[in-house]
Amino acid sequence: MFYYSLWDGYWGRYRIDAETAIQTALQRVPGQVVKVELDDENGFLIYEIDIRTPSGIYEVHVNAATGQVLRIEMEDEWF
Repeated sequence: MFYYSLWDGYWGRYRIDAETAIQTALQRVPGQVVKVELDDENGFLIYEIDIRTPSGIYEVHVNAATGQVLRIEMEDEWF
């Protein structure tokens, strides 16, 4: 449990929060946010934000350390 607290505090200081990531993603893909996940991708923390638009669902990847949009993908399947 100690290690979790230590790492949680570390990442809390060195990453943007989910709300900032969502606002960044919505600037690129306006719509309704339907899912937000914080994931490890090749050693980097990435927010994966799914946004529903009239043309479909898009997944926006935002670097959790810098706030930079890394890529935007249209989802093929969504239930």
